[in-house]
Amino acid sequence: MKTDGAAAYVPIIFVTISIFIGSSWQVFLSASDPARYQCYALTFWFGSNALHLLPAAQCAFLQATLSSALPPFHMLPVEYPPLTLLPFSLALLVPLSYYQLAIAFMMALAAVLIYWLLLQYGPRGAALMFAISLFVGAVGTAQSRFDLLPAALTLLCVIAVERKHWTSAYVALAFGVLLKIYPLLFLPALFCAEQRFLERLPVPQKSLRSLPRQLWAVVYSARRWRWNNMLLCLGIIMGITGFFALLNFHGAVLTQIDYFVRRPVQVESVEATLLWLAQGAGFLLTIGESYGSLNIISALSGVVSSLGTFFLVTGYLFILFMQWRGKLDTTQTTIAIVLVSIVTGKVFSPQYLIWLMPLLAYAGAYDAFWNVCWGMVSVLTSYTLLFLYTKPVTDVRDIPLLSGFFETISIRNAFFVLITLAYLFNWFHARQRRPLPFVPGGKVTRPLKDLLTFQKERPETF
Repeated sequence: MKTDGAAAYVPIIFVTISIFIGSSWQVFLSASDPARYQCYALTFWFGSNALHLLPAAQCAFLQATLSSALPPFHMLPVEYPPLTLLPFSLALLVPLSYYQLAIAFMMALAAVLIYWLLLQYGPRGAALMFAISLFVGAVGTAQSRFDLLPAALTLLCVIAVERKHWTSAYVALAFGVLLKIYPLLFLPALFCAEQRFLERLPVPQKSLRSLPRQLWAVVYSARRWRWNNMLLCLGIIMGITGFFALLNFHGAVLTQIDYFVRRPVQVESVEATLLWLAQGAGFLLTIGESYGSLNIISALSGVVSSLGTFFLVTGYLFILFMQWRGKLDTTQTTIAIVLVSIVTGKVFSPQYLIWLMPLLAYAGAYDAFWNVCWGMVSVLTSYTLLFLYTKPVTDVRDIPLLSGFFETISIRNAFFVLITLAYLFNWFHARQRRPLPFVPGGKVTRPLKDLLTFQKERPETF
């Protein structure tokens, strides 16, 4: 696959066309995600009066929140950072009836960009595995969601880190955060990687007995840390968010926090699986529709959500601790953070798999363990979206009550939990990476050094 010829792009072209054909039935639906993007873009540029340009049902979710007419430049996305208006608005350059086709085309370009990055900078076979993973696990979401954009920026950040282009890494991460909130979790890991490279963090000792003293040494070393790239990243995020806050402070800052805090447990999340299993202990559940998804309402919802938050914080700190001790490189840290954030979250939407696909391909996560476990997660996710969600029902809230729905989700989530635990504790050598291409005249990154040493001891078969 390491070739600059046109033949190298045959897999992604085939996958892109196949995904477009497979998801074409969604293109002109008024209840799809791109239809929501269109509502946000139109109302931002032309005010709430622009809603009459679209079918009434398409923007009903916005009309329910409007107490009065809004002028242009005031309506911001409720669940997304305000900079998402940039890609949403680019699709307005085509006639309104072809808006969703424009979104699909933009996401196809994003997929090709990721594929190219993996061809150039990833290990052998990474680009092909990304294309296959996209086809198997995101056939219904890759071109109907914008998650490929933050996924591409996250991959750019990781590639820049491993080539020690720190400023580029921080800039890529900043724009990733401005499109989706989740990359913000990578900022401490990026900062730690930079300080370790500059040797401005104390080298941790193997003994845990002196851990308090080691942590104090880390705090004491803060005066030597390099802050300019961190401040640049925060400046970009705060500057662009602040610009939108001048137009609508509540919409730019508070709405997303409120949306996240108040959102109930979505039916596909690991927390939902626990609530479904709790029915056996007498805790009944009901299905509700809000926040753009189907959700579970149970007497245990608050308890399970609190446990999820606890394990998120605990897992996140554990990952950063492992990175500080040199057990995880930046790519591995990023993958671990995404895994933990998804498995402990209240929401597990099908498009969340896209966040991981480029990173796993870049890390070379396509041995037998990954092919089986990640393959099952991908297949079951696509099956749920394409076959269970599309079954005819009188009320959309009846979909999770269909025979096999929660059983399928539970099996998928069990595999995802297994993957997360295996990655955190390196079961089945889940964190093992494949060698990156050699950069002539450049520095050999730590993962490549380790892998070259590993291959001398135990040659790896591709």
